[in-house]
Amino acid sequence: MSDPAWQIRPADWAGFAAVMGEKGGSGGCWCMLWRLRAKAFNAGKGAGNRDAMRAVFEAGEGPGLVAWAEGRAVGWVQIAPRAAFPRLAGSRVLAPVDDAPVWSVACLMIEKAWRRKGLSVALLEAACGFAAERGAQVVEGYPVAPADKKYAPVYAWTGLHAAFERAGFAEVARRSPTRPIMRRWM
Repeated sequence: MSDPAWQIRPADWAGFAAVMGEKGGSGGCWCMLWRLRAKAFNAGKGAGNRDAMRAVFEAGEGPGLVAWAEGRAVGWVQIAPRAAFPRLAGSRVLAPVDDAPVWSVACLMIEKAWRRKGLSVALLEAACGFAAERGAQVVEGYPVAPADKKYAPVYAWTGLHAAFERAGFAEVARRSPTRPIMRRWM
């Protein structure tokens, strides 16, 4: 999905930090929840997690994509091989489905003014292209499928089921009523 109102490109630190805002995304996570074990993540909330993610950026290619509109960063999707997110392996609900070498969409954030405009779908499609260019054959996501339509966006930081469906993902497992595992094959 493309829209002349936005551009999606590989993330740099400035764009990523702008989307995260002063609080660092959801409660100081800085998108490190799945990259760190629980103890390290909780100890680093705020500045520690920010510094840890900055180190990920400094180690090489940015770990995702940023959407830009009107000269500012308005959306973010984190995409990397599942091995970059060791905490997923220990999740009862999001444990691996099989041995396939998947890439994972671990975070999807959209600035409030840009929600409900198709940007989530565009970021997911761009993330799949980004991963495919790097050899991925399967991209996996862990969205929420809320039972209540008034689901607070702050809790939808892994994306919403409907956006993943619109981006061509199919559900492959569901170990919790509200947390499907979805895949898109390249």
